[in-house]
Amino acid sequence: MNDAPDRPADPASRPADLARLDAKVVGRVQGVGFRWFVLDTARRLDLRGWVANGVDGSVRCVAEGPRAALDALLRELAAGPLGARVERVVPRWGPAGGSLGRFEIRSGAHPGD
Repeated sequence: MNDAPDRPADPASRPADLARLDAKVVGRVQGVGFRWFVLDTARRLDLRGWVANGVDGSVRCVAEGPRAALDALLRELAAGPLGARVERVVPRWGPAGGSLGRFEIRSGAHPGD
């Protein structure tokens, strides 16, 4: 049994195809189950990260994982759940930091990562 604390992996030991997506979703995306939709999608794709409502009416999603899975998430963000009307998704890409845990819904007051 391994009793070592759960620590982020050393950047040199992570696969090269891991990336970080920080996406802002704009439109009618609050009050329509958007965060739950993202949570379900991200967990199905085995991504780490979080989703939260923005004070400006947007939804922010930060996720890390294989680039192919993040591309699939980005497509789902653009489609949204029934009842949502996505006007645009503004993605920012970067290297995976390895510090995100199991995908979760966060309070809109959360400062981010």
